Parts: sequence; C-alpha cells; structure tokens
Amino acid sequence: MRARKRKNTPERIQACSDYFIEEPNLFKDKWSEVFGNSNPIRLEIGCGKGDFVRGMAEKYPDINFIAVEKATDIIVLALEKVKEAGLSNVRFINCDAELLSEIFPDGSFDTIYINFCDPWPKKRHAKRRLTSPLFLELFKKLLSKNGSIHFKTDNRPLFDYSLETFAECNYRLESVTFDLHTEELENDNVKTEYERNFIAKGFKINRLEAYVN
Repeated sequence: MRARKRKNTPERIQACSDYFIEEPNLFKDKWSEVFGNSNPIRLEIGCGKGDFVRGMAEKYPDINFIAVEKATDIIVLALEKVKEAGLSNVRFINCDAELLSEIFPDGSFDTIYINFCDPWPKKRHAKRRLTSPLFLELFKKLLSKNGSIHFKTDNRPLFDYSLETFAECNYRLESVTFDLHTEELENDNVKTEYERNFIAKGFKINRLEAYVN
C-alpha cells in the first residue's frame, strides 16, 4: 500500500535536519562521528512512523539508533516524533534496504530490528521479503559477532517462511513465539503503531531472535 502524500514534506524534513542523514554514504566508516560518541549502534529497517525507534531510544539512552525507511512521506512523521521528544541518539536514513551495504561497513550493528515488514505474499515476490535469503545474507555481514536480528510480524505465513529462511542461512533461533503478548518477552517489548492496532483487533504477534553463528 502506497503512503499517503503529505503536505510540505521537503520543508518538514529540512526542519528536522539534525536527525536526517541526507548523504549517508559519506559516513560509511565514521558513524560514531555522527552521534559524537562511541556507543553501540543498532539499526531498524522499515521504521514507519517512528513509534518503535522513539520508544527504544528513550528506553536505552546509551545506545545509538539508526532508522531506515524508504517512503519519504512516512519518514517525515518519524522525524517529527523524535525531534519533538528531543532525543539525541537517533538518526534517520531515507533509502531502500538493498543499499545498506553501501552505507555501513561489515560488523556495524549488534542488533537489527525488523518490525511488521511488507509480507509480499505472492510467491514470485519472495525475493523482496526482508527475511528472504538474499536479505538475510546481506544483514549477516552488517552484524557484529554474535549479533542478532529481532523480527516481529502479525503475518503467520511470513513468519513460517522466515523460520525456514533463517535456518537455511545458518542463523541460530531463540525466543521464538507465536503469541508475543502472552509471553514474558512482552515485559521488555516496545510496540509499534501497527502492533497496537493489531493487538486491539485481536491479532497474535509472532516474534523471534536470530543470532549469527
């Protein structure tokens, strides 16, 4: 589903320029300079309207977060939320996940978050799924030793597919659940906007952690 066109998007992004990395490839080997510290950096792919990354940045002020979103008319909303919260440990990049290896060196992140991504349900579109082997091999290079991907989705077919692809790509699976909000893991869970809506409708949330072997 295409994002709704927002008014004055370029001007609104410019107003949040302290949080927006317009040319991320210029910082490939010096991301610590962007944040002005050497704290660990975590990545969210497909940040949507920014509820998750804002919540995580508030909860973990000694960790830096980079949020990636390819839809310009959505990332502007996330930028404004983080600016309003006055957080200094978040930066945003407007790009497709396919380009991440051109922006970040190997071993950049100890954790990558993927929340409620497009399931691309048609078989012919399987390579576009963020948990396809193509993407999982790319993410493996971006992760540090013993790094992990935390994945959440309400879509059970996508989750079942992902369980297979993570195993196929030699990730070690932990904390697998088909109903997150009945588990102790819920106590440490930061919800996305989608997640709150899905829970209100009675949908079950699937979640896993996949570690690089």
